Amino acid sequence: MLHRRRQKRIILLGSTGSIGRQTLDIVRAFPQDFRIVALSGHSRPDELARQIEEFEPIAAALTNGTVEPPPGPIVRWYRGGNGAERMIREIGADIVLNGIAGAAGLLPSFAALESGKDLALANKETMVMAGEIALDLARRRRRRILPVDSEHSAVYNLLARFPGEPAEIILTASGGAFRDRPLSDLGRVTVEDALRHPTWSMGKKITVDSATMANKALEVMEACRFFGLPPRRVKVVIHPQSCVHALVRAADGALYAHMSRPDMRLPILAALTAPRVAESDFGRLDLENCRLDFSPVDPARYPLLELGYRAAEEGGALPVVFNAANEIAAAAFIEGEISFLDIERVVDGTMTLGWPNLNRSLDDVIFNDNLARRKARAVMSDIRNAR
Repeated sequence: MLHRRRQKRIILLGSTGSIGRQTLDIVRAFPQDFRIVALSGHSRPDELARQIEEFEPIAAALTNGTVEPPPGPIVRWYRGGNGAERMIREIGADIVLNGIAGAAGLLPSFAALESGKDLALANKETMVMAGEIALDLARRRRRRILPVDSEHSAVYNLLARFPGEPAEIILTASGGAFRDRPLSDLGRVTVEDALRHPTWSMGKKITVDSATMANKALEVMEACRFFGLPPRRVKVVIHPQSCVHALVRAADGALYAHMSRPDMRLPILAALTAPRVAESDFGRLDLENCRLDFSPVDPARYPLLELGYRAAEEGGALPVVFNAANEIAAAAFIEGEISFLDIERVVDGTMTLGWPNLNRSLDDVIFNDNLARRKARAVMSDIRNAR
């Protein structure tokens, strides 16, 4: 149990998604330590209504403007695409936990920092698209950005426990739903196949990203931003059991591993309580009969990972372009518009177009993101028409 006099006030974004639900599990487990003061959801009003009734926030945002707020307890409602940002700026809180998926989480992250709140970040796109800008803002506002992704939380906590710059960081990857499928089958796999993740229970888009390893490519870019390392000092290995979340290699060559059960409540709790460590059994891993396997990434199976390294190395607009093109392509695959292998073709085709080497301001980021989405749709159309 944490020993704090005052509850930490939390604004939870994406409360009806996987990260949001698991955050609410933590609040249930530690009611004396945390209080939900505001919630945001996108398109599940009934579930949001149940959360409001249980946690009694003072405000809620429904960011899908076509969905009506649910009946029930009276709260201060924020509607529309910028509803979450307005809520963040107007509602007092200690920390914002951003569990919004995709580029939609970018501006809410900046609203959190600009309004003087710490940011617990599960939205990796914030760091991929505008990491340097966000970190600079956090320094100027004397606020913290705390990683919630299991891999980055693991590295963050490892680096806090030994001095010196690491020689390298190693992120682990489950390999997704098609880790053991013959390469010749990948042109015929379905959305349902891609959503059968062997280890984690996540939303559709991130599960597809795990199958392509686009998710790991984004995490490489995120790690470069968070920990200030060049891309080739951030390695990736396949680890099917998902019990080792990351490793840090010290200057003397020794490896330090962060291990736990694959339970996202552990890194969420770590972000909410940092720098303290709370007592919990969320991630407790017993080593008896525990098998740990590691293998290299096959570039033929996961070409999007190498495209992610290219984006990280070249910088400029390319991280934004990679993310935008992948969001467009993954959504199209989920809707049955393109094949699984077309995802990589759309991302590669979009990245090979000419891109100005500008990403110095939030306006640059938004411009590059919008342009990349338009070009990705055009590339996708060309791919479909060529069949």
